[in-house]
Amino acid sequence: MIRRVIYPGTFDPITNGHMDIVIRATHLFDEVIVAVASSNEKGPMFSHEKRIAMAKAACRDLEKVRVLGFSNLLVEFCKSCEASIIIRGLRAVSDFEYELQMGYANASLDPTIETVYLMPSLENAFISSSVVRSILKHGASCRHLLPTAVNKMVESSLERKE
Repeated sequence: MIRRVIYPGTFDPITNGHMDIVIRATHLFDEVIVAVASSNEKGPMFSHEKRIAMAKAACRDLEKVRVLGFSNLLVEFCKSCEASIIIRGLRAVSDFEYELQMGYANASLDPTIETVYLMPSLENAFISSSVVRSILKHGASCRHLLPTAVNKMVESSLERKE
């Protein structure tokens, strides 16, 4: 049986912190699906299609990783992918309460789905998409926070908007 895991998120954009979790998950599971949520209610900076493309670019050299978009309930997406494990990253205590609530909500919808929490390495613990977006809105470089391919895509997108 293939041990397939879903790593869901808005990934607006996918960061080095996200990639830290993805890479570590590949050491634990046979297949990692990076699931890019449409999340229109969050008002993402980048379109769903662009975020999927960025995640694919960031993961292109990782054999055990697939990137898919989704817009339904996470537990329904898990079923459609035949995955029973969700990976979530925890950077700080402030993440814990929200992630615990989401884990319990998903378990209430489907008790066969487990949530596993991974901490990023210390060097990536402060990185979040919201920090990256804030830096980008002020015109500063996020080169050190993003995978190289993603940084190029972000810079290209922002140049077209100007």
